[in-house]
Amino acid sequence: MTDAGSSPPTPSPGGTAPPVLFPAFLRLSGKRVLVVGAGPVAASKLKALLDAEADVTVVAPLVHSEIEASPVTIHRRPFELADLDGVWYVVAAAPPAVNRAVSAAAAARQLFVNAVDDPPNASVYLGAVVKREDVILAISTSGRAPALAGLLREGLDRLLPADLDAWLRVADAERVRWKAAGIPMEARRPELLRALNAIYVGRAHHEGEVSADVETAVIEGRPAFASADAAPSASPAEATARQAPPIPTSETRPGLVSLVGAGPGDPELLTSRAHTRLAEADVVLYDALVSPAILALASHARCLSVGKRHGRHSVSQDTINRLLVRGAKRNQRLVRLKAGDPYVFGRGGEEALALAAAGLPFEVVPGVSSAIAAPALAGIPVTHRGLASGVLVVSGHAESSYAPALDSLAPKGTTLVVLMGVNTRAQIAGRLVARGWSDATPAALLFAASTPDARTWIGTLGDLVAGAPLQLPESPGTLVVGDVVSLAATLAPAASGGLQVTDAADVEPAASNE
Repeated sequence: MTDAGSSPPTPSPGGTAPPVLFPAFLRLSGKRVLVVGAGPVAASKLKALLDAEADVTVVAPLVHSEIEASPVTIHRRPFELADLDGVWYVVAAAPPAVNRAVSAAAAARQLFVNAVDDPPNASVYLGAVVKREDVILAISTSGRAPALAGLLREGLDRLLPADLDAWLRVADAERVRWKAAGIPMEARRPELLRALNAIYVGRAHHEGEVSADVETAVIEGRPAFASADAAPSASPAEATARQAPPIPTSETRPGLVSLVGAGPGDPELLTSRAHTRLAEADVVLYDALVSPAILALASHARCLSVGKRHGRHSVSQDTINRLLVRGAKRNQRLVRLKAGDPYVFGRGGEEALALAAAGLPFEVVPGVSSAIAAPALAGIPVTHRGLASGVLVVSGHAESSYAPALDSLAPKGTTLVVLMGVNTRAQIAGRLVARGWSDATPAALLFAASTPDARTWIGTLGDLVAGAPLQLPESPGTLVVGDVVSLAATLAPAASGGLQVTDAADVEPAASNE
């Protein structure tokens, strides 16, 4: 516990200055640990000691039922000095007077004491712990603010990757390699960083065409270069791809391309088959609008963003088709993950045709389209007896796409749903009004459906023509027009949020959100 000749720490006095602490982790496996006190507080500390495989003895006149059921030695009596014989570590979870006596006796034997919620009698302060596999993070506030330590623990737990065990495996392998190659200590950290980055090759959003080295690393799961000497001046992206760990193809499991609909964003709205395909995927090619929570379900896959966003460079459809065909020919389980449904403005049909032309197996896993889900979650049924007997779904991306459909649409009886139409809302509304739709026709803009950031704006075609709303969320949106929008006042859940209708002269228009 301490170096030879060093003085044992003394209990912190009840002053204002926090103690100076030395962080350490203890190996308690097979070692005797004394717990004084056997109430609920002591019971809460017992699990961590047993998980550490400590040989625990509990001393207390009264014993909590949870401790009685635990694999520990119990003495139902007050603390005695002899209880410290052969002990390596002490937990005092008794009233302050007892803790004080335990702490003094332990200090005389150079033993450390964790006095629970009793800093003046403690020589050990336990931290708030985050434990993932063999990775343990402990946070201490020197006994001043345990609640703050708990909040920090929760924050760190959310930041850590779900596949931290993969980091450990890579670090173990790298350590063996470093020792064999004689790599100096100062060079090991950058080496480890490159190796960890290789786990996630392709997960970053690569815009434009996919370079040959990234395509090779993602689809084939092998280095783009034969050896490290083949490209000594490789770029960071090339170095990452070169070190990507190979993922073998299965000889017993047939390859399959799955065109999977990711729905509106909430993982709970995925189909069971979509969950299964993501879990077993070797490669995932995903759209820009797929939520991180859904992508995280593909925990063993190499992932590449091939999504298209308004006003940005994107991976061409021909490149995507080539990636699908190449992966299928390698007998891999490949998922083409699309927001909403693959066959609703997702170009899933084009990809299916490319696979069919190549004679490769594929399947379609339908998803809940935002054309239906976004209105439903905002309290708007797209059809409703007496208000709308049909629904028309169009893309608002280009006038040449939506104009013929809108020009033939009668003003009453059909609900219009426009995907990717937030930036063209004024033009669409003006076109409808010019063709006989009342400027008082209800309209809605729905943003980030099915997520905690969901927002709803309700107005009219006339409001849209005037430029409303001017303040837009930075999230994708769906435009809904028709009398069914009026039902949202009654059916919308409280969590759907709202946007203030603003006079068009008040504020400058917001930047594009598509």
